Amino acid sequence: MEKIRRIPALADSTSLFAVLTAALLTAFTSCAPKSHHGDQAAAPADLITIGMAAPEFKLPSQDGSSLGPADFAGKWLVLYFYPKDFTGGCTLEAHNFQADSAAYAGMDAVVMGVSIDSPDSHARFCAKEGLAFKVLADTAGDVSTRYGSLLQVLGKKLSARNTFLIDPQGKVVKVFKGVKPAGHSAEVLEALHELRHGA
Repeated sequence: MEKIRRIPALADSTSLFAVLTAALLTAFTSCAPKSHHGDQAAAPADLITIGMAAPEFKLPSQDGSSLGPADFAGKWLVLYFYPKDFTGGCTLEAHNFQADSAAYAGMDAVVMGVSIDSPDSHARFCAKEGLAFKVLADTAGDVSTRYGSLLQVLGKKLSARNTFLIDPQGKVVKVFKGVKPAGHSAEVLEALHELRHGA
C-alpha cells in the first residue's frame, strides 16, 4: 500500500491556519473584479444616501495630521475606502487616482483614501507607490462602519471598496459600491464632470 505523504513541518511557530488565512486575505484583496453579489457588495453602503450630509470624522493620515471631510469644505471630496495597503487591486486603484491628480485639481477636487491599516503602513505604502494624496488610518473600523463600508474576513476587519463623492457643501452626491480598481478613477472623474456642469 502506498505510503501517505506527510506535509513538511512549517518553519518556526507558523501554523497551517495562519498560512491559509494570509493566502485567503491576499486573494480577497487582489485586483480580481468583484461580482455584483460578491463579498464587497454585501457591505451596506446604502447607509449613506444621496443628498445626506457626509458623516464627519477625524482620522490620522500617513504624515500624522488628523483630517476629515470638514477640512475640505468648499472643495469636492473623493472619499474612497479600500481593503489593504500593498495588495494588487488597492495599489492599482491608488496609482490611477495619483495619475489623475492634475485632473482632480483642475476640478477643485481632493482625493482621500481610507483603510483599516495603521498610519505607519500608510506612510510606507505612500512612499513606495509615490502617493501624494492623504490616506487615513481607520484602525478601529468606526468610520468604515459609519459609511457602510466595513467587512469581516476570517475574523479580520477590512474596508470595502466603496467610494463617496462629496460636494463643496458637504453633501453626498454620488456613491460607488464594490468598485473595480482598474477603471474607477476614470468613472469618478466622469461623474465629477457631470455634477459640476449640471449634466
